[in-house]
Amino acid sequence: MRRLALLVLARLPLENRVLCRQFMLRVVDLEALSIEADIPQFLGQFAGVAIMLSIVHSVIAWAYFAPMSISERIGFACHFEQYLIATMMLAVGIFAVISWDAVFPDRRDIMVLSPLPVKARTILFAKLGASGAILGLAILTLNILSGFVWPFALGMAGGFVQGFLRTCAAWWFTMIAASLFMYSSALAIQGISALLLPRRLFMQVSAVMQVAGFAAILSVYFLQGTLTSMAALVAPQNQRLLASSPSFWFFALFNQVRGVLPPELAWVAQRAWVALAVSLSGGLLALLLCYLRTMKKTAEEPDLLPAKRGFHWAPRLGGGLQAVITLFSLRTLLRSRHHRVILAFYLSIVFAIALAAAHRAIAAGQPRPFSAELPTITNLMMVISVIGFRKVFSIPVSLTANWVLRTTQLNPSLEFVAATRNTLFLFAVVPVWIVSACLGLSFRPLPLVGEHLLVLILIGIILVELSLIRFHKVPFTCSLLPGSTNLQLVFWAGLAGFVLLSLFVISCEMPALRNMRLYVWLVAALCAFAAGLWTFNRHKAKSAILYFEELPDEVLTTLHLLMPPSPATVSHHQ
Repeated sequence: MRRLALLVLARLPLENRVLCRQFMLRVVDLEALSIEADIPQFLGQFAGVAIMLSIVHSVIAWAYFAPMSISERIGFACHFEQYLIATMMLAVGIFAVISWDAVFPDRRDIMVLSPLPVKARTILFAKLGASGAILGLAILTLNILSGFVWPFALGMAGGFVQGFLRTCAAWWFTMIAASLFMYSSALAIQGISALLLPRRLFMQVSAVMQVAGFAAILSVYFLQGTLTSMAALVAPQNQRLLASSPSFWFFALFNQVRGVLPPELAWVAQRAWVALAVSLSGGLLALLLCYLRTMKKTAEEPDLLPAKRGFHWAPRLGGGLQAVITLFSLRTLLRSRHHRVILAFYLSIVFAIALAAAHRAIAAGQPRPFSAELPTITNLMMVISVIGFRKVFSIPVSLTANWVLRTTQLNPSLEFVAATRNTLFLFAVVPVWIVSACLGLSFRPLPLVGEHLLVLILIGIILVELSLIRFHKVPFTCSLLPGSTNLQLVFWAGLAGFVLLSLFVISCEMPALRNMRLYVWLVAALCAFAAGLWTFNRHKAKSAILYFEELPDEVLTTLHLLMPPSPATVSHHQ
């Protein structure tokens, strides 16, 4: 695959090759990734995770599909096809939101490339090529095995040519079409907004749309149900779902291309064709107009302007240093698009989990018996929220303004660490606890919900204290060195952490909630653990020195040029 990509690049003009390589390194934000500023390494890790998911999907498909009867295979095929198509659209949608500004012209491109003899269409094609390469990598790796195993399982009953080959071609066409629909829809929305709104207003609205995109994509994925039979697909009560869900459109498109779609569902596949044509034409037209009409506006108009005079109100969040750090953190998250996008990735997962739980509660129509569902999802929301805020706290907002905090450091380091602790607790723990309490109202008995909420707040305190170990700095003020985060390690560690969290709920918390003696021991153990972490962090903070610069470790590099001893020297020592 790499040789094919190099062969294609070699046939392009020199300026296209250079720009395409440079834009490919900027499709994903290096500061957000922080993995030694190495995009090829990140792409390799991403491909590894995607390939593992494809293998898991293939094993599941083969293990469950092969021993089933004909009627069971039809239901499983409907469910599994909808799941795979929805998962592909989820992955491409998240990529489109993360690379929100990667295709459109920005100020750096204009200021650097405008003095050079580089045409606007050359920049456009280079950016499209870079984004298309990453998008193609996602499609290929997520279907590298399942894209052949699943068509083989579905189509071999009809023979090799009419069955397997046609099903395989229909599958890959559907995956590519669904991915292009998601990506071009994001381009069309952003491009139309850039054309209709003033530059300053567009910069504000674009950030809000990007944050909302995370929540919308994840919410649709978690809330949308599946229809596991043709009878359910043609049922009158499900027609509204089919008409409004793009994943069902492309599910119908796959079966239409494959030749097994019932005539009653032809209108659903027609919606997929229309949506694909509209999104592609809208995205390409918006891109062309942006490069022709807004490049000059981007260069001339500033992204940020002085605020207009008016009424300004700030909440009272404590006094002195606590209020300063809390307000500084709050305004950073409200004003910095870079931090909002990173935080939105984590909080949108929390939002999607909470929304899915609320949807199940509303669908039930009445309070449900208390089960392990509430502790599992609320504990998971708490973990993701604390990790997300701790992640953005480490990313600087403006290194040129750090001197203000350095020169005004009049309080001991202990007070700065305490203020950071309170800020993290206020932003990450309290909102999740309130949402969890609201979700707990749909379970009975309420005393068990109250007992779990006490355990949940203790878990939040423990997570905050764990996050502050060796974190002797003010949020958003310390420079960030490229780290050594391994995407594969993070993915599988997160999956293992979810399993361990579920085991904790099932084996420890649930028995304790139904036994007062065990519950007292559990609360006492959590309190002791939290107190120990707080004491440890406080002791370290007393002698800590706040730092604003991440400095690399000094490593002594040797060239290994030592000469082997001569025979005369060896004989002399002997």
